[in-house]
Amino acid sequence: MTCKLDYQAPADLLSNKIILVTGAGDGIGRVAALTYARHGATVILLGRTISKLEKVYDEIEQQGSPQPAIFPLNFEGATLKDYRDMAETLDQEFGRLDGILHNAGLLGRITPFENYNPELWEQVMQVNINGPIWMTQALLPLLKASSDASVIFTSSSVGRKGRAYWGAYSVSKFATEGFVEVLADELDNLTSIRVNSLNPGATRTQMRKTAFPAEDPGVLRTPEDIMPTYLWLMGPDSNGQSGERFDAQPPKK
Repeated sequence: MTCKLDYQAPADLLSNKIILVTGAGDGIGRVAALTYARHGATVILLGRTISKLEKVYDEIEQQGSPQPAIFPLNFEGATLKDYRDMAETLDQEFGRLDGILHNAGLLGRITPFENYNPELWEQVMQVNINGPIWMTQALLPLLKASSDASVIFTSSSVGRKGRAYWGAYSVSKFATEGFVEVLADELDNLTSIRVNSLNPGATRTQMRKTAFPAEDPGVLRTPEDIMPTYLWLMGPDSNGQSGERFDAQPPKK
């Protein structure tokens, strides 16, 4: 489903909201964190590289937005205890969560399945689906404490139609789509939490450059270009939308 590609977000759309962004150190995650903060949110920056998170932290402060927080975490090695400890820390610090953008991801390799390294496959699944699932479980009580919570899982076109050689990345995104439907259905009419998947489309990021090294990045939309959809889904104007698949760019003609 294509949603509000030209959405004009009010300046105070996310005022007083507490929003967690994973993979916040660069790419779409960095821009989403800056954008959410610019619209009034207190953003929790989660990522594995502290130096990158610190740069985003400084950028948010420089633009005059609410003071963010940094939470270093690497999905590759994180345990269930890490997620529970994280929930406890955030509960003590904030008392609730109004949103999560699951943006962190690992491409793995684009290669025939016959040649796919099993260890790399497990690594991709851990970062792209297992980690986000168990982190979400740990944070559900904090989301339930919000009167209006939105959880966005990042999907991909290869998570809706399989494509040769995309291996673990594609499978992890199919799993993401399925999990969104399951969780949204469970929470429907029981909480104020909405859960959706969002396919950013072809965007000028390092992951895209790795996947398509010969592509001219100049023809791609930037992360800034696709932020209207990210704002719409995170803000209250998307109330009532849950368990849906959204696209941040118009379909290719």
